[in-house]
Amino acid sequence: MDQVFRTRITELLGIRHPIIQGGMMWVASPEFVAAVSNAGALGIMTALTYETPQGLAAAIARTRALTSEPFAVNLTLLPTLVPKNYDAYIDAIIDGGIRIVETAGRNPEPYMDKLKAAGIKVIHKCTAVRFAKKAEAIGCDAVSIDGFECAGHPGEQDVTSLILIPRTADAVSIPIVASGGFGDARGLVAALALGADAMNMGTRFLATEEAPAHPAVKQWLVRSSEADTVLVMRSLKNTARVLRNAVAEQVVELEAKGAPLEELAPLLSGKRGYKVLTEGDLDYGLFSAGQVVGLIDAVPTIEELVGGIVGRARELVGDRLAGSLVQTSPPLSRS
Repeated sequence: MDQVFRTRITELLGIRHPIIQGGMMWVASPEFVAAVSNAGALGIMTALTYETPQGLAAAIARTRALTSEPFAVNLTLLPTLVPKNYDAYIDAIIDGGIRIVETAGRNPEPYMDKLKAAGIKVIHKCTAVRFAKKAEAIGCDAVSIDGFECAGHPGEQDVTSLILIPRTADAVSIPIVASGGFGDARGLVAALALGADAMNMGTRFLATEEAPAHPAVKQWLVRSSEADTVLVMRSLKNTARVLRNAVAEQVVELEAKGAPLEELAPLLSGKRGYKVLTEGDLDYGLFSAGQVVGLIDAVPTIEELVGGIVGRARELVGDRLAGSLVQTSPPLSRS
């Protein structure tokens, strides 16, 4: 499909459509990322999916062999049990010819000089206006702002996308990516109307044919409603939104009783979530998903998803919204 919406993000990143795929851990394989980029959106692979920088370098090379379109790498800066050599990961990104990096977690300022010297465009994920302003101040090229509806970590302020996006648009001058609650054409039009330059979809992209998730997981997303997510880790000040299952309910119950991290940790293990994703054991661990699950009713190909969103968004702008304008007559002259 030809370009329909030209925004600051499509111009900055060199993509056809103002749609960005969330950098999902374990999901964003080379084949998946390439399919997103080939559809005209921006595919993002997640650096820490790979245990070593060499693994990331190999994945970048595989992705490049599958697409000639731009794609990005997500680099999440968080404390880990085994410290990560982020400089080595950045070297792999630079050596792989990547020109777009999405940072998340901690402030990326210590790595900005190295990234910018390599000509890399940096998008930083934020959950509050003050973080977006800081990202602009340290030289980020764009911000991705996560509303309360999002999967994963929405922050601790509980501000929805409807408020957070225009607040951010009023506060910064750099391009904005709307994230949290977006999954269809109506969301794209709404994101642009709220002042964003693109929308980010994570959960919605997971329910596609190319996503490397177990079929049971994809059907779980299809049958879930917007009421089927739950917030966990609130007591740890590290709130996460996950699909409601036996483990999530257990974590909520333990937190309500004041359980310490030591008691919660076995249930929070990422290895449990990986088993859910790959083996379809839906009650084995926590599984991130946003409230947008309420809008998922099918498992299309990525090309069908992106093309359908852009085509329907064009119809909404051209028909429904334009048709809603009331044509008023000029005031009558008093002469």
